[in-house]
This record gives sequence, structure tokens and C-alpha cells, in this order.
Amino acid sequence: MRILWTLPYLPWPTTSGGKTRQYHLLRNLAQRGHRITLLVQSKILPSDAARQALEPLLERLIVLPRRPLHSPLNLLAAIYPSYPMRASINGLAPHLRHCFEQLLDEPWDVIQIEHSYSFQPFEKALQSRRLPFVLSEHNIESVNGAACHDRLPLWLRPFNAFDRWRYRRWENRVLSQAHEVVAVSPTDAEHISQVTGSAVSVVINGVDCAHYQDIQPSLHSQRLLFVGNFEYGANLEAIEWALEDILPQVWLSNPAVRLAVVGHALPPSWKLRWTDPRIEWIGYLPDLRELQRNSAIFFAPLRYGGGSKIKVLEAMAAGLPVVTTGKGVSGLQVTHGEHYLASDDGDQLALMITQLLNQPWRLRQLSQAAREFVCCRHDWSVAAAQLESVHARPSLRAPSSATLVDGTLLSRSAK
Repeated sequence: MRILWTLPYLPWPTTSGGKTRQYHLLRNLAQRGHRITLLVQSKILPSDAARQALEPLLERLIVLPRRPLHSPLNLLAAIYPSYPMRASINGLAPHLRHCFEQLLDEPWDVIQIEHSYSFQPFEKALQSRRLPFVLSEHNIESVNGAACHDRLPLWLRPFNAFDRWRYRRWENRVLSQAHEVVAVSPTDAEHISQVTGSAVSVVINGVDCAHYQDIQPSLHSQRLLFVGNFEYGANLEAIEWALEDILPQVWLSNPAVRLAVVGHALPPSWKLRWTDPRIEWIGYLPDLRELQRNSAIFFAPLRYGGGSKIKVLEAMAAGLPVVTTGKGVSGLQVTHGEHYLASDDGDQLALMITQLLNQPWRLRQLSQAAREFVCCRHDWSVAAAQLESVHARPSLRAPSSATLVDGTLLSRSAK
């Protein structure tokens, strides 16, 4: 198939779960012989390394610059009722709209739009030409905005409530136009289906299981590992909770425990705020395997967020026992006590960690069961096959062979 795929960010380097998902789906679909043009609006231009990673997978890589976050246009759009903030920041882009319109003059088997918040520049062209498209939604943005509401300063909360209202309206508007909607988990699919009144497909998040198959964690190391992109509030909050409430309790029972904190955009102020030498501030690593080999537990005390957690899947694929919360495994059909341990109570999480580090046999049980589950159910090849089946549906075929020109419907062969 010829696929026109749009993204509001470069999928390399894979500094977040969303970028990791995009890169591996592109890679797997390219390996299956599909010809993909990737249209990206990005706040950074592609480096040589990004081009070397992406261009072999694609027929074309088109990268357009996104205006700065603090642009006056974004500030003006903040009070406009039609678009939520994320849709304004990633939309209202004439250069992107024009490029997309030009690309629509070519014949496409599939048009895939990633994220409802990126949809604004494409809406009018898709409507005027009556072209079907796939919308892939990674998170329910209106719900995510509610999750962190109580953590905001009082003066920001009315605006956050207003923006959530805008996003609910925007989600309804965008999701109702898509011919096929893709979610990353059954939970999200059910929520979206309630909005659209139509069935929603699930294309799971995955793991490159072969990449992690030789990892054997150091179950006696006393090291906990946390991985996250710190541009996202849920990861910031998780570290604050861990270091203020959970780790102090663990250290009372086991002073040897260490925490390695890994991820993109690590706040420099944290090193000054928490100076305990048992905290290892590592930052972004392109390859986690050596650190996984030298860790005993993957610790993900997440209290906010949706979708499903690629970092948790990667830890399981590497054989790292996982201690987390209900949110930490949201969207994953894993079993508590068999594949992971979890609690939403900080005291219980501290007790779980303390007990597990003294039970290597229990760590091995969790490690083996989780690795087997992930490699069977969540390899990226499984996700790519699910997306490929969505792309093959008749709903994306019949109307796409025609284009509306001056009110007249013309076939592509006539153009």
C-alpha cells in the first residue's frame, strides 16, 4: 500500500513512548513492503542520525518546522473557543496545510493521521475531497487534563477546566470524521467508542522483544530503575512521590537500595533538591540494556496518564520484575501477582519493594512470567499486523479513488 502518514513530532530519537511506537510501526510496515510518505511537523529539524534512522524506511520524509511554543499566535489562540491548546500549538499552520493539500493530489491507499490534536491543518482538505482516513489516538487528552487538575496552581485551574471542555468538543469533532479510529488499549477503545458510537480498533503498544531477549537482570543489585520522558507531568509527579514518600520508607528497612532515574528532559533542579547519593541521575539513554542488566526492579509509581506504558513493556521484555500502580499498567492485560506487583498506596509500595529485594525466587517468578507474556502478546510485529488489518478495510478504499474538484467528483484516473 501507499500510505500518507502524518506526525506532529519526529519519531527519532525515541525519547518517549509515542515516538517509540511510531518508529517501530513504521519500521515493521516498511519491512512488510508498504511504501510510506511521512509528513512531520516538528519543533526541531532532523539530525543526520534521525535521517539515517528514518529515511531507509520511507519513500519520502518531509519535515516542516513548527512555530515556537511561545509564539504570539499560540498565546492569542489560547482564548479562542474552537481549538484546545494542543490543537492550536500543533495546528494553525498554513505551510503544513498547503503541503498536505499538494500531497493529496497523489493516489493514496491509506491516509493516517496521528493524534486528534494534530488534525486542524488537515480537516478542510479531507472534507472537501471526501477522503477517508485513519485517526490513531494514543491518549484521551480531555481525561488526561483532568488527572493533573488538582496539582495546578489555583489561578490556572479555571483555564484548565475551560481547555478540557474545548478538548471534549474537539475530540467529538475529530473522532466523528474519521473512517477508522485506532486506540492503543481496550480501555481507551471503549471510551472512544462511547464518543463516536462506532467500533474502535486496538493496535497495541509493543516491544522489540529480540532486542531484550539476552538481558538477565541483577536480582541481588538492590537497584530500582525508573524510566520516563520528563516533558510529561505524570513522570514528574511519579518521581516526586517516589522520593518524598516511598523511598524514605524503603531506606529505613534497607539503606542499600538505589534508584536510577533515566529519561529525556530530566530537570536539572532535581539534583539540588534531592542530594542523596543513592539516587543516580542518569538522563536520556538511547540503549537501556546495560542498565537493565544491573537493576533488580523496574519501579513505576505512576498516578496519572492513559494509554499503555511502553516503558513497562520494555522492562518486562528485559525480564525486570515490575512494581507499579494501577495507572502504571493501564491498558495492559496483565495479571497482578503473576506478571507484576502493584498498589496505589505509597506505604504498600515501599513494603513490596523491601520484601521483594529479599526474595530472589519471587523476583525470578515475576521476571519469567512477564517476559513470556510480553513476547507472546506485545511484540511490535503483532501491533504492525493489527494496523495492517485496519489499513486493509473496505471503509478506506471506495471513496479514496475520487476527488472533489469544483463541486464535481472526479476519479483519480481522470485527473
